[in-house]
This record gives sequence, structure tokens and C-alpha cells, in this order.
Amino acid sequence: MEEIEEKLTRCFVALDLPRNVINGIVNIQEIIKKKKLFDGNLVDSENLHLTLKFLGEIDDEKIKNVKEKLKEIKFDEFEVRLGKIGVFSSKYPGYIKVLWVELKGRGLFELQKKIDECLEELFESEKRFMAHITLARIKRVYDKNGFLDYVSKIKLPKIKFNVDKFYLKKSELFETGAVYEDIKEYDVNTDSIN
Repeated sequence: MEEIEEKLTRCFVALDLPRNVINGIVNIQEIIKKKKLFDGNLVDSENLHLTLKFLGEIDDEKIKNVKEKLKEIKFDEFEVRLGKIGVFSSKYPGYIKVLWVELKGRGLFELQKKIDECLEELFESEKRFMAHITLARIKRVYDKNGFLDYVSKIKLPKIKFNVDKFYLKKSELFETGAVYEDIKEYDVNTDSIN
């Protein structure tokens, strides 16, 4: 008898961004793109988000458990703002992989810690959470020092926004790129009586 292979879904927990933040980030992406400083791909505007926890490829049973566990999280609405622009490099000297913009706000780290603690029976804790929104995935930089110097001088718009929900999402990879879809939305806890 042939075994049926279990379907796995690539999942993560994330914050979506309001339209004004997405527009601000897209403007930065366009400025950088015009400079032609690297080969790579800018993240599509509909895929801009902040990952709070990457869960990897998991089966339907685990997704069900995650959905239930995340319901237990209580958090208050909090404010975040765009921070600096930076890069992730690989272990090979001079090789830049990712261009990102930081998201700042104490509540962000508190929420991420609650998610980690809530899911600790199912997943390892994050070793080093870095609140960032990926702007571009980079294949090659023509002039590393010139690129880093240019990026360090970009003036980010002073945008703040409130976070009152987070999402469990799935990601499907296609030749044209990743497509994200919400599995479940989790709202800020309210003390109102239903």
C-alpha cells in the first residue's frame, strides 16, 4: 500500500503594515532602484511585512495547534516607527544578501516574546529577534562601500503607526515569487463585555 505524503505548509507569524508605511517604503525602494547599485529583487509592496516568528514547513495538525495557542496571547495596542536602514551579510566577507528597514517600538519585542513563549512546546525560541522589514534580496553589489555609504544617507520618512493585530500567514513559493495568505487574524485584547 502506498503511503500518502503529508502536505506541508510554509508558515509564519507577522505584522501587516498600513498603506502609508507601505507607500513610504516603496518610495525608498524606487530611489534605491534608480541608483542601480545592485542586482537583486525588491520585495513587492503587497509582500512587505514584519515577521515575528518563522515557523517553517508544518503539517495541518501543527497549524491547528498553532492557531489555538496564539488565541491565548493578550497584548495591548502599541506604537512602532520606522528606524534605520541596514543590511544582512553572509559569512563570506563583502557579500550582502538583504537590504532592510528597522521597525522600532518596545511593544514589538514584548509581543514577539509572548509569541515565542506561547509556541515554545512546538518550536524553538528565536535566538536573536531583529525587527526588520525586508526591502530587497540582493544577488550582487557592484561597489560594496559605495552601496553602504549611499544606504546610510537615505532619510527615512518619520512614520509611526499603532499595532492592534497580528497574523498567522502561509507562504507559497512560485517562479514569480512568494504569495502570502492570512490563515488567521489575532486582534488586541479588549476589556469590553460581549
